[in-house]
Amino acid sequence: MHIPDGFLDLWVAGAFWLGSGVIIGIAVRRAKGELGNERTPLLGVVAAGIFAAQMLNWPIPGGTSAHFVGGAFAGILLGPYLGVLAMTAVVTIQALVFGDGGIVALGGNLFAMAVVDVFVGYGLFRASRRFHETGAAFVAGWGAITVSALVVGLGVGLSSAFAYEVGVTVPIMVVGHALLGLIEGAITAAVYGYVADARPDLVLGRFSDDALAPEVGL
Repeated sequence: MHIPDGFLDLWVAGAFWLGSGVIIGIAVRRAKGELGNERTPLLGVVAAGIFAAQMLNWPIPGGTSAHFVGGAFAGILLGPYLGVLAMTAVVTIQALVFGDGGIVALGGNLFAMAVVDVFVGYGLFRASRRFHETGAAFVAGWGAITVSALVVGLGVGLSSAFAYEVGVTVPIMVVGHALLGLIEGAITAAVYGYVADARPDLVLGRFSDDALAPEVGL
């Protein structure tokens, strides 16, 4: 999922940086009211767990890799804005300290994993949790990583710097991560179920859909 430098044209990388910067800036502003409450230490715990899980990855055809993302879980447990901040910290540290993903391509990696993955996962969970909470967590984990892979496939496929075009990059990324998404969905559901049973007070909207906030508004 992490895009290395040299895979994106500068205009594509710039567009990703712009989109990521805008959404992360909004998340910072919207999350200010949530910091300082009981969810603040939870942000660090979630980010650390996702960071460790993302270190396990394997190559897929086309020059990139597949791995667990965890953005859906961050969005479900922390809400979309704190979730974006947690994933931003994870992806940025990986790029700057461990060289996992390029610096020029960091905007693309942030957009896919810290923005799209979190918001898609949160949205899918919120839309389907009334039917079955654990099942909704599975759908959120699977759907979020699949859509994020689509974004990466489009980004690299539209770049003349990359060896393959959209007709190759999108199917490889989407199919590979849709299969991986079954595992990510299962893990997301299992961890969510454990947290919901052990510490229901940490789960947004556990007892009332009206409490499943903050509402997503830009």
